[in-house]
Amino acid sequence: MTKLKMHTTDAVDANIARIAELFPNCVTETRNDQGKARRAIDFDQLRQELSGDLVEGPRERYRLDWPGKREALLAANTPIAKALRPYRDESIEFDTTQNLFIEGDNLDALKLLQESYLARVKMIYIDPPYNTGNDFIYDDDFSDNAEEYFRRSNQISDDGSRLVANTESNGRFHSDWLSMMYSRLKLARNLLRDDGILLISIDHGELANIKHACDEVFGEANFCGMYVWEKKKKPSFLSANMGTVTDYILAVAKDRSHSPPFAAGRVEEGKKYPFNNAGNSISVLTFPPGSVTFRCSDQSFKPQDMSEGNIVTELLDPLVIRKGRNVGEFRLSGEWRYSQDKLNEFVKAGDEIVISKAPFRPNYINRSGEVKKTANLLSHRTNGVPTNEDATDELRTLFGSDIMSHPKPMGLLKYLIRSVTGDGDIVMDFFAGSATTAHAVLSLNSEQGERRRYIMVQLPEAIDPTRMADPGARDLAKRAIEFLDSIRRPHTVAEISKERIRRAGASLREAAGLLGPQLDVGFRVLKIDTSCMREVYYTPDAVTQQTIAGFVEKIRSDRSDEDLLFQILLDWGLDLALPVSSELMRGKRIHFVDGDALAACFEMGIDNELIKLIAARRPLRAVFPDTAFTDDSTRINVEQLFSVLSPGTEVKVI
Repeated sequence: MTKLKMHTTDAVDANIARIAELFPNCVTETRNDQGKARRAIDFDQLRQELSGDLVEGPRERYRLDWPGKREALLAANTPIAKALRPYRDESIEFDTTQNLFIEGDNLDALKLLQESYLARVKMIYIDPPYNTGNDFIYDDDFSDNAEEYFRRSNQISDDGSRLVANTESNGRFHSDWLSMMYSRLKLARNLLRDDGILLISIDHGELANIKHACDEVFGEANFCGMYVWEKKKKPSFLSANMGTVTDYILAVAKDRSHSPPFAAGRVEEGKKYPFNNAGNSISVLTFPPGSVTFRCSDQSFKPQDMSEGNIVTELLDPLVIRKGRNVGEFRLSGEWRYSQDKLNEFVKAGDEIVISKAPFRPNYINRSGEVKKTANLLSHRTNGVPTNEDATDELRTLFGSDIMSHPKPMGLLKYLIRSVTGDGDIVMDFFAGSATTAHAVLSLNSEQGERRRYIMVQLPEAIDPTRMADPGARDLAKRAIEFLDSIRRPHTVAEISKERIRRAGASLREAAGLLGPQLDVGFRVLKIDTSCMREVYYTPDAVTQQTIAGFVEKIRSDRSDEDLLFQILLDWGLDLALPVSSELMRGKRIHFVDGDALAACFEMGIDNELIKLIAARRPLRAVFPDTAFTDDSTRINVEQLFSVLSPGTEVKVI
C-alpha cells in the first residue's frame, strides 16, 4: 500500500516537473548530500534552449532585486511537515460551518493549504503590516539550506514569537519587508482561481515595491488597477510636507483575461447613453438601414449641419424615415463616444438606438443590465465607502471599547468583496487582524441571501504594551488585555479576531429573525502545530537496530483521531470544511468524511472482517495506520479485499 507523505508539496520538484513537460532534454539526475539520487535541471542545456533572448552574467536588465530575494523564494518552495489541529471548543457550529479560522504563521498556513485549496479561492484580501519602521514583520528563517530547513521543520516545533521589529536601523528595512511579502505572494497565487483577484491594502511607503513584486509574481499584464481610498475625513499633518487622507488598494488578477469587471452594481434598465461627446476628435459613423428608432413623424431630411451649442453633428446623406425607422443607410459626422465597431456591435445585438428629433442626437438605450464598473476612487463622499473612524465605531459597538488600532471599516471590505465575488465563492485573508474581512463576508451573505465562505489566517501575536512606543497604542493594548481577561482568553490578536466573528455572527443572526438559522455564522478553528507523526516517519533510514525500540509508535501520543484526520485531509487535498462523522464497527471507531469521500480507522486490531465492512461502504479513499492490523496476512490482504469489494477505493497507510 502507498504511504501518505504527511508533509506539504515540494515546490522545487513540482517546478522541475513543469520544466520537464516543456524541455525533457533539460532534466538530469544528481545526488544530494546523503548520496541519494534526485531529479535536477541541466541549466547549461536549458540556456541553450532559450539562447535566443538569454540575459545572463553582469548585463543590465529590468528587474526588482534586494538582499534576501533568493532566500525568500527558497522559503516559499521548501516543504514543511506540520498539521492543522481542530479546536472544537473555540469553534462555532463546527460540524456544519463552511468557514475556517487558522491560527498560526501565515507562511505555514499558505503551504498547508496548497493542495486542499489549489485554484479554488476567488478573492484574497490582505492588509499586511505597513513598513513604517515601528511595525513588526514575520521573521522567516532563511539561514539554512533547503534540506536542513526541511529536516528542522519536520522535527522541531516553533517556540517564541515569529515577529521582529523592522526598524530602519537594522540595515534591511525594505529588504526584510519584501522578503516577508514575496514568499507569501508566490504561495497565494497558487490558491487563486483562474478568475481570482488579489487585493492588497498599502500606504505610500512600500507601494512601488509591492507593485513591482506583484508584477513579477503575477505578471505585469495581470495588474488590474489601484484604488485610492479616502481613509480619513480630516488629514493628519504629522508629515513635514502634506496632510495624508488616503491609502491604496492594489488589484491583481491571477489571469486578467478570465477576470470579470469589478462590479459597482448593474446599469439602470433603459438608461440613455448619448453618442455625442463634446471634445472628442471628429469622426464619421455609418448607421445601417433600419438600425435607428426615430421618435418623430415620418419625413425626409437633406444633408445639413446639425450642430448646436458645443455639440458638433452633421448629417452627410439624404435620410428617409418611414414607420419610425431609417429606410436606408446614413452617415453622421461628429465628436463621438462610440467607435464604428461598437456601433456595429449594438446593431448586431439588436440593441435600441434612438433619435428623438432634429437636430439629431443619437442615444444608446441600455437594456442589458450589464455590470457597472467600480471607480478607482473609494470615498465616503462619492460612493459611500466608510473611513477608519467608522471602523473604530464598529469595534466599539461590538466590544464596548476601543481595543484595536488601525482597523479597516467593514463597509470598505463589503464594497470590495461585492465587486468581485458571488454566491459560494471563497474569500481569504491571511493577515486577518481584527477579522473585518470575515465580518464583511457574513454581513454580505445576510443581506444578499448568499453563502460566500471565508478562510482567515492570523498569527497568535502577543498583545504586549511594553513593546509599543506610541502612548495611544499602549493604551489600546491595555484595554485589549482587560477585555480578553473579562472573557478568559489569552492575550493575543487571534483571540480578538475570533471573538469579533462570534459576536458579529450572533448579532447578524438575531437581526435576521426567522431567516437567522439559514445563515452560516460559524467557523472551524484550526491551529498550526507540529506534524502528528514523529520524526521517524520522515527519516526511517535513520533508525538503527539499537534505537528501533523507541520508534515503534510513529504517531505522537498527544494527538487525537481528529488531529490525525485533519492532517490526512490536507495530505489528500480535501476541503477542510467537509462534514465529519464517526461510527462503531466491530467495536472500532471509523471516521467518515463527507459520507464516502474518506474512511479512516486509527485503532489497533484491524482484522479482515472490519476491512470487509468498510469496503462494503465503497469509500473513495481509505486510510489505516501501518501497524494497526492484527497480523501481516491481514495487512497484505487489505488491497486485495478492497479491489474485490470496492475497486474504486484508493487505500493508503500512515
